[in-house]
Amino acid sequence: MTELTFAQIDQTVLDTLKPPDRSYWVTVGILFMGVLTGAACWIYQILTGIGVAGMNNPVAWGTYLINFVFWVGIAHSGTLISAILHLLRAGWRNPIARAAETMTVFAVCIAGLFPFIHLGRVWLVFYMLPVPNQRNLWQNFQSPLMFDVVAISTYLTVSSLFWYTGMLPDLAVIRDRATGLRKKIFTVISLGWIGAHEQWRHYARGYLFFAALATPLVISVHSVVSWDFALGVVPGWHTTIFAPYFVAGAIHSGLAMVLTLMIPLRKIFHYEKIITTGVLENVAKTIIFTGLIVGFAYATEFFIAWYSQNPLEIAIFKYRPTGDYAIGFWIMVICNTIIPLLLFFKHIRTSIFWLFGISILINIGMWYERFVIIISSVSHDFIPHAWGLYSPTIIEFGIMLGAFCLFFFFFFLFVKHLPSVSMTEMKEILDQGEDHAG
Repeated sequence: MTELTFAQIDQTVLDTLKPPDRSYWVTVGILFMGVLTGAACWIYQILTGIGVAGMNNPVAWGTYLINFVFWVGIAHSGTLISAILHLLRAGWRNPIARAAETMTVFAVCIAGLFPFIHLGRVWLVFYMLPVPNQRNLWQNFQSPLMFDVVAISTYLTVSSLFWYTGMLPDLAVIRDRATGLRKKIFTVISLGWIGAHEQWRHYARGYLFFAALATPLVISVHSVVSWDFALGVVPGWHTTIFAPYFVAGAIHSGLAMVLTLMIPLRKIFHYEKIITTGVLENVAKTIIFTGLIVGFAYATEFFIAWYSQNPLEIAIFKYRPTGDYAIGFWIMVICNTIIPLLLFFKHIRTSIFWLFGISILINIGMWYERFVIIISSVSHDFIPHAWGLYSPTIIEFGIMLGAFCLFFFFFFLFVKHLPSVSMTEMKEILDQGEDHAG
């Protein structure tokens, strides 16, 4: 990375913003068709009723809540990489910080859709607002579902401000080299940035402030999501380990998604000199750490169930690895705890092929983790007479497909119209002893 100059960094990033070719628009078009498929399934569900989903008695929470927890988890790595590692002055996060921050903003937006989808009669969502209404309904602010509204909206606000603040110097660089309508647009969104000393001073303080503010949000937001379950008395949910367990799992899945996005981005935009193998290797090392924490949490759950000698807890933890959802359980364990151990080998964590494959498997495993936690407990709770099975319907799969396509659709539009690597932060980590004039 040290052989780059300031001018080369600017040019490498600005080259990614050139008019896209046909293959780009074909990909965007395919993703948009996936979004329309998900929207059509949601409209069909609204017109027909929530019964078209596979949710039933006793499994009242299905893929909509699974995907909500999954996408909130994906959003956490952006704040981890951008905020916490920025405070720790870890230089290796600079090349991937912008894409991770962007991923955070988009993932939180996708997550926010699923409570509306799960609601069924989405036009009655205003009953959640703390305002007088014709039925004299008032919100229960002791409910963790209301905590979610506050936590997610706060996280989205702070993450968006953090993301936008970091882009200001780069937007000014694009403005100065653009012409026509594009120059006018970037003149507005760069907020008058001219690179004056006073602006840099306020920028550095503001960015540090947002980093410090966002750091506790990483812990708090997914802890609040875990309380949706932990405050219930359902076997397998009612446990104090859920908050750290969910936070570790969220960061684990988020880091895997960073690799899933950055490896193709690195190849397509020729970022090899910026997003080096060493940067990806450091992400892989962090995944080893989070994977060990997740594995420890899995083992702790089983130990506490045995140690408590609560027959209902023991029954649910026997049911998970051997019951109707055993396949999902073993996918969860293997993909989240065993496969990441391969990254202990240097030739694997420095291989782009292996890193990309392992990152996809971890994301599959983390989705199944949420499936096992949510579905197994409510389908096999206190009374055997009330037990029941759940399987998603084609409508739920269509909505899930639409959510994934919407996320990648947003990301594809972003990388071609805004700087996907922070030019400002890349220049900070160059060897200042060299001549970087350009």
